[in-house]
Amino acid sequence: MWHIMLMLAGYVHLLIRVLWALPWTTLGLLLGLAALATGGGGKRVGRVLEFHGGVLQQLLRRVPIAGGAAAMTLGHVVIARAKTDLDRSRRHELIHVAQYERWGPLFVPAYLACSAWLWLRGFDAYLDNPFEEEAYGIEEV
Repeated sequence: MWHIMLMLAGYVHLLIRVLWALPWTTLGLLLGLAALATGGGGKRVGRVLEFHGGVLQQLLRRVPIAGGAAAMTLGHVVIARAKTDLDRSRRHELIHVAQYERWGPLFVPAYLACSAWLWLRGFDAYLDNPFEEEAYGIEEV
């Protein structure tokens, strides 16, 4: 009986994390659908939906970091320029999924506030951002 209750508690915890990230996941889904409508592809990997190609190629090139972004996480959705970018960045982007699960709708404002504060203090707004440091840190393990 206890193992059933523990299993149910795990499902409830997962549901709460998914719902907490839902506002940004919804935006990611809209961008993913736009990618599919413009010749891109997509698939599910665990609890994450991944989309690549199509309109995302141009959109991610315009992200204001050097060379644009190869991939970006929005809630439980990862968007990328190409399938190879998804394969290469999956571990990094999964850290961002976990960050969305912790921060929910506050993740993007917190991320941007950190970036702005760092930039104003003369640091790199992307590489010195603690959210990115955590994600890049897992790649070194």
